[in-house]
Formats: sequence, structure tokens, C-alpha cells
Amino acid sequence: MNHENIEKKPALLGVMIALVVSIGGLAEIVPLMMSPEAVEPAEGTLPYTALQLEGRDIYVREGCYACHSQMIRPFRAETERYGHYSLIGETVYDRPFLFGSKRTGPDLARVGGRYSDEWHRLHLLNPRDLVPQSNMPAFSWLAENELDAELSPVKLSRLRMLGVPYTDEDIAGASAAIEGKTEMDALIAYLQGMR
Repeated sequence: MNHENIEKKPALLGVMIALVVSIGGLAEIVPLMMSPEAVEPAEGTLPYTALQLEGRDIYVREGCYACHSQMIRPFRAETERYGHYSLIGETVYDRPFLFGSKRTGPDLARVGGRYSDEWHRLHLLNPRDLVPQSNMPAFSWLAENELDAELSPVKLSRLRMLGVPYTDEDIAGASAAIEGKTEMDALIAYLQGMR
């Protein structure tokens, strides 16, 4: 069968393309999944606390990843601005991964500890108070919304099923850890955990 016959039969061409893409994808993905660097946490990487996990969910819900990447690429310009490039072992507990590629705002992979909690609070309430040229929207309602303490233990137990090393104590204490906290508190805890 020569290429002219394949090109004249769209269904056959589609099947051949799918086959080649599948083989290529497997050749790239399977070795990575078996790599210890991809499945073992990097030094100092811990699972999210209950409050950080709630903050991560808010980060996803509000679409923050659409403007902020969380992956510093190994280029000099990026490492000079943001710090050491990201390692795959730093994201072993992330589900889903939030690498992102769009940078309307700065990369947030190493934002934890760079600013105080109060700075983050003010920035989320009105970004232009701290960064006049910012085009980030305000997220003031996060300070008014309290977290639902009943859902947190369920989230931690489901993540434990996926291999995140939460203990029974972590799960049992999850509700108490977020009791009376706002969505803003949770988002700030998540941002401060990105180191």
C-alpha cells in the first residue's frame, strides 16, 4: 500500500494518523510515568494542608491559572526573575496539574513567602492599590465567603485514595483546620505554600 492509496481514503488516513500519534504519545508519556523524579516528591514537597487545598480549589474555580502559570522554565530570564526552575517532583500531589502557559500576570510557582499575608489580602481586594498598572480583577467577595468545613475531610480522603500521603489525623482534623476561615484565607494559604 503506497501513500497515494492512504491519502485517497480519509477514514484509513485518520486511523493511521491516530495510530502514529498514539505510539508517539506512549513513547513520551510511559517512560516519564516510570521515572522516579515524576512519581517521588522533590525534597521539601509536602501534601497541601486542608486550608491550602481549599485555597487551591478556589484558585481553580476563579480561573487564576488562566493568567498565572505555575511553572518556571529553565531559561536564564525566568530563573533570574522567579527563582530556580520548576521540578516535576514539586507537583506530585497536584490534581489536576496547573502548569499553565499564559502569563498575563507573573508566574506564581515561587510566590510563597515573597509577600506577607496582608500584602496578598490587599492585592486580592484591589490589585491596583499595590500594583497601579495591574489588570488583575479584584476578588473582594472571597473575604466574605466562609469555607464549608464538611467537605474538606472528604477531599483529603479521596486524595489519599490517589496516593497523597494524608494520615487519619490529617483527615480527622481537616474540618477544624478550616472552621471559621474565609475563602480569602484559604487562597492566601495556598499562595504562601508555593515555594
